[in-house]
Amino acid sequence: MMEEKGSHVGRKKGGFITMPFIFANEACEKLAVVGFGTNMLSYLTGELHMPLTTAANTLTNFSGTSSLTPLLGAFISDAYAGRFWTITVASIIYQIGMTSLTISAVLPSLRPPQCKPDHQVCQQANSGQLAILYISLLLAALGAGGIRPCVVAFGADQFDETDPEQKTKTWNYFNWYYFCMGASILVAVTVVVYIQDNIGWGWGLGIPTIAMFLSIVAFVMGYMLYRNLDPAGSPFTRLIQVSVAAFKKRNLRMVSDPKLLYENEEMDASFSMAGKLLHTKHMK
Repeated sequence: MMEEKGSHVGRKKGGFITMPFIFANEACEKLAVVGFGTNMLSYLTGELHMPLTTAANTLTNFSGTSSLTPLLGAFISDAYAGRFWTITVASIIYQIGMTSLTISAVLPSLRPPQCKPDHQVCQQANSGQLAILYISLLLAALGAGGIRPCVVAFGADQFDETDPEQKTKTWNYFNWYYFCMGASILVAVTVVVYIQDNIGWGWGLGIPTIAMFLSIVAFVMGYMLYRNLDPAGSPFTRLIQVSVAAFKKRNLRMVSDPKLLYENEEMDASFSMAGKLLHTKHMK
């Protein structure tokens, strides 16, 4: 939940004029993320000479971490930083992770030597080379945690849903957003993967890294046009507050009249009917 920053922002900023920047960011970001992760198993086994089980376990850990970090990113965005700065900082973190992995794929000293035809056992990556890999994947997972929960919502923020004309435009935004996302994913799983398999991992990882850099540039360029909403508190905070209050008051008797229960119309306005949080006995 967010509050609009300043009364002058609603009319002069936002709308479809911001869409080229957001769509360019989304297209480049998806090209980078999908191109980065789709063929990573081949990179770990073919370039770092990891056993298949170790490589699969590494990617599973990366995928699991990337699925959990959006909870942290959403909390930071809603409670402290706002969506624009969360996306920007997270993209930079992702960029650092991709850059370090690309450099390790280019410099021979940062990966094990190529397997010799007469050797059945290849030399695996040493601890230093693996450290670069794990740090790069960790940075990528942290970056994904700030990007994933915010990008779609940030685009929707550019339209004022209280305005009937802009409310209908929101659906057009979602249509174009998912079209751009699907097109960039298609390019990533075809063109980028082909380059990785047939030309080399330097270019195969370098292209997604450059795409991520371009996505950051495109996104930041639109800063003056965006409707930036101030953080208004995270739902996770409210959930914890309610849980703690319910535990502390578990032995209290329920009042006979719901009107005697505590109400705060100003605080409850953003997630309740007509600014009033209705009480019920169905979940006691």
